[in-house]
Amino acid sequence: MIRELKTFVCVAREGTFAAAGERVGLTQAAVSAQMKRLEEALGVSLFERQGRSARLTALGRQTLERAQELIRLYEGLASSSLNPTATTLVVIGAIASVQRAWLPRVMARFHRRFPGCRSRVVPGLSMDLINQVDAGEMDMAVVIRPPFSLPSDLNWTLLAREPFRLVVPASEQGGDWRELLSTQPFVRYDRASFGGRRVDRFLRDMHFGVKEVCEVDELDAILQLVANHVGVALVPETASLRRWPASVRAIDLGEHTFHRDIGLVHRATGQLSEPVHALVQAISALSRARERA
Repeated sequence: MIRELKTFVCVAREGTFAAAGERVGLTQAAVSAQMKRLEEALGVSLFERQGRSARLTALGRQTLERAQELIRLYEGLASSSLNPTATTLVVIGAIASVQRAWLPRVMARFHRRFPGCRSRVVPGLSMDLINQVDAGEMDMAVVIRPPFSLPSDLNWTLLAREPFRLVVPASEQGGDWRELLSTQPFVRYDRASFGGRRVDRFLRDMHFGVKEVCEVDELDAILQLVANHVGVALVPETASLRRWPASVRAIDLGEHTFHRDIGLVHRATGQLSEPVHALVQAISALSRARERA
């Protein structure tokens, strides 16, 4: 709520959502979403919207005074602490495969460096996580790269490129991925996810008509379905897969191999607190170390 109150004060000072967004490093849509949540939480209308301008209502002016006082009290708590990072909460979003792979190691090193900090790891789909970073609801997120350009105030750092493989039951003797895709039942990676969209685009570009029997988002569930002979599937070889399960076999797509890009989304480094900036650097450094390995 403190973030919303700070944005509210900035809107009152600047007079428009767009100008306030430039000041606090949010898009106009993100500022609008924050103000809507604040109005719903307080049960009052804070602004009279006239064109692009946002003028305070009578209740908005009363709320502004209280908001400024709450912000002063909140910042006073931080300044009076012997450890300035003791009250810092770092919120990071992450897709499931990243949480199962290297993220716990990075978080352990982060907490050794900043023992007074608290952290919260939020699971979710890439689109939802990006929206939460854009709205200022979380500090950063490790996601699949979207098929569209990110807002200009969000930074993207590539962490890994994960190749897709055709996964078949271990007992399947065939090795021609084209024939297997054309003749075997197909377990589809959910098209609502960015990774699933990469699969869908590949199939369309290659003009494959698959015999779809199931559509699933969770990669572990897809592998289990393949292991139980429900069908074959196109899935990324993730960092959490040190080796494929013995119950399945992965077939390389050769020159037609496509990838999903995993990366870190966050705001400009000048807008980040010291602990958040340190975590961004730690995640980026791990990515470079994995590339050299």
